[in-house]
Amino acid sequence: MARLTRYSKFEGELDQLDSSELMQMIQEALLGQGMNDPYDPDPNTRPSMDDLFDAILEALAERNMIPEDLLMEAMQSEDVRETKLGEQIQTLMDRLQQDGFIRKEFDDEDGQGGQGQSGESKFQLTDKSIDFLGYKSLRDLMGGLGRSSAGAHDTREYASGVEMTGELKSYEFGDTLNLDTTATLGNVMGKGVENLQESDLVIRQAEYNSSAATIVLLDCSHSMILYGEDRFTPAKQVALALAHLIRTQYPGDTVKFVLFHDSAEEVTVSKLAQAQIGPYHTNTAGGLRLAQQLLKRENKDMKQIVMITDGKPSALTLPDGRIYKNAYGLDPYVLGATLREVANCRRSGIQVNTFMLARDPDLVGFVRRVSEMTRGKAYFTTPQNIGQYVLMDFVTNKTKLVN
Repeated sequence: MARLTRYSKFEGELDQLDSSELMQMIQEALLGQGMNDPYDPDPNTRPSMDDLFDAILEALAERNMIPEDLLMEAMQSEDVRETKLGEQIQTLMDRLQQDGFIRKEFDDEDGQGGQGQSGESKFQLTDKSIDFLGYKSLRDLMGGLGRSSAGAHDTREYASGVEMTGELKSYEFGDTLNLDTTATLGNVMGKGVENLQESDLVIRQAEYNSSAATIVLLDCSHSMILYGEDRFTPAKQVALALAHLIRTQYPGDTVKFVLFHDSAEEVTVSKLAQAQIGPYHTNTAGGLRLAQQLLKRENKDMKQIVMITDGKPSALTLPDGRIYKNAYGLDPYVLGATLREVANCRRSGIQVNTFMLARDPDLVGFVRRVSEMTRGKAYFTTPQNIGQYVLMDFVTNKTKLVN
């Protein structure tokens, strides 16, 4: 591998690695769930500087980038942090902070911060880091699939168009009158403008580029990290890639993020990157309800929900605020409330596209019903290829041809 060959230059000088290259090496650790207990997840868990040290050490070891003399010294030491290798990793961590990729924070009783010990210090990803991870995820997922023009989404509405296709056609009743003056005058030059007829009219076809408001509804219930498979990290990578895609290629669009578990809450893209698995159940109805509230504030041609999940609805927020839960099967009470929210989406013109990371027969039936009700799409996929499904569904919604 060319990149590994290049890294051989850093033998004994690992502290000179570029920060962006280092971020690329540890991106999965930064987004992943390795810093949480899968059997007792804590959604408020925040990674420490020790976690960052371990992630860098593991990345270097996996790529065979640690010089043999430093490796031998570290293996013989009781604390790798006290070795030359540990010093160089600390230098890399300092550079990540200096270059604006992480922000170091300290936990103490008064909340005012302090020097503390390494194990007591936490870190936050900065906006620069989030943008980098979004770009990297997008590049990895899209590869050579190319770029899409800004604002190119399917829409049921027609307009006079903002981009001409260059194709001409004779006017027919019902067409938008994008009149091509030159061609039309050419048809009447011989007989006079006063004798103009409908059949003489020539229009130039156009494309209508709609703007869209998207809510990414992301399941962070317990099942997303159970059964020996981390489904949450790939889902977060897709969400960050979609945010970067919309910001850079669809400037007229908006995207917001909602996490749902026992309940549901909106999170910013910066908080999303370090979000952890939440409480155990799946309150799909609560997620859909919050997504609708957020979309009502958007003045866009299209409003859509991209729901990424792996489980059946198993929780519901009652009118008094209590959470009703049933983890076994599709509880009729929970299912009924969930489908009512789906029906509300349809009445509001909101399309729900569901990306399902499981294939339970009852779950398949539920997802298909949701898709039919909102004229959305259902994709049954895996953590390995969900990115291609989500992003290609988004960018291949081509503009409508307006006659």
